[in-house]
Amino acid sequence: MDVAGKTYAKHSWFPVAGTMIAVAWGGNEFTPLLVMYRETSNFSQVTVNGLLAAYVIGIIPALLIGGPLSDLIGRRPSLLPAAPLSLIGSFLLSIAPHEPLVIALGRILCGMALGLVMAVGSTWITELVARAGGDPAAGARKASLCLTVGFLVGAGIASVLAQWGPWPTHLAYVLHILLTLVTAIWLTKTPETRQPHDVTVKETILELRVRDMLAMLYIPTAAHKRFLRVVVPVAPWVFGCAGAAYALLPQLLSSSAGQEPIAFSGLMTVITLGCGVGVQMVGRVIDTHKSARASAIAMAVITVGTILGAIAAKTLSLPLGIAAAASMGAGYGLALVAGLSEVQRIAGERELAGLTAVYYSIAYTGFFIPMAFSALAPLIGFTNLFIIGAGLAVVCLVNVACAWRSHLPGTRR
Repeated sequence: MDVAGKTYAKHSWFPVAGTMIAVAWGGNEFTPLLVMYRETSNFSQVTVNGLLAAYVIGIIPALLIGGPLSDLIGRRPSLLPAAPLSLIGSFLLSIAPHEPLVIALGRILCGMALGLVMAVGSTWITELVARAGGDPAAGARKASLCLTVGFLVGAGIASVLAQWGPWPTHLAYVLHILLTLVTAIWLTKTPETRQPHDVTVKETILELRVRDMLAMLYIPTAAHKRFLRVVVPVAPWVFGCAGAAYALLPQLLSSSAGQEPIAFSGLMTVITLGCGVGVQMVGRVIDTHKSARASAIAMAVITVGTILGAIAAKTLSLPLGIAAAASMGAGYGLALVAGLSEVQRIAGERELAGLTAVYYSIAYTGFFIPMAFSALAPLIGFTNLFIIGAGLAVVCLVNVACAWRSHLPGTRR
């Protein structure tokens, strides 16, 4: 029950989940189409991977502002803009397949929408689950699962439509626009869990001063030693390894994929995220509030995945590439669950949205890895870059292991 005595239904989080899935769908449907854009638009590898990372420019501001703002004005008014932003982003992507600047703008808008659902949607689901009598940690797992399902389904359907459907550069985006409209309407039925700081949303916004806006960006728990020692080192690997698995490897192995390179790219994305979904569903068994077990296992799995990626880049073997994608996908899923669970335990109720935003902002810096790899490959080679990545993963694994039970919330260590 909330302060007004309102009762929350067990499934009241479903509409928020629908919006999270739809927006995540829009954020990732572009990924398996990188091969298509290279072939039909003659974009370079650095360009397409730069366009992939462009939506991080929209994600991070939306995360850092959207999460704390939702603490002031409420969850619903903060999340409602996500669907229109995602819709307009898909529209721009659909009308200009040969214009990188228009595509970049569309990606940024999709990123802004994704940033809002990650910061606000994740917190809203956690609160709805908790107020209906559920476990808050289960809410964090449900939120991460919604994102991964959206990423997976959007990429899978987009690749199938682009490879075998009509209007390959348009149809996937049109389908997403329709889905976004439906889920946006559904979202308006969701009960609020956070009342505006003042009487109404409008009054709260009008009363905001520059000092208040700057204060929203200050999240004290971001300096928590557990967050710095365990969460921050693992966070960039969440989307770094996922991006390498479903953005880099399909491009490297496209020559081995015969006549269906776009479908193969979609398959790699589905495998990566499918393994992520599978791991997240059993994440509660691995994750524990007593140690960094989930984070350590995630880094170990990611290390194996990057080693397999190096071998696949050297041999151009499809089976090895698929094995690398599966391993990195499992690492991605477990690292995401571990990070969100740690954040939920570290943050107080008033800082959950803000610290979630900080976490995702750090995690999404990993999406620049494919672009960086593409830029450095002519000098170093993809195989060596994956080997370097494996070495860095081992360093992070050792760091997390050394902080196994250090600075647990509620302790003095």
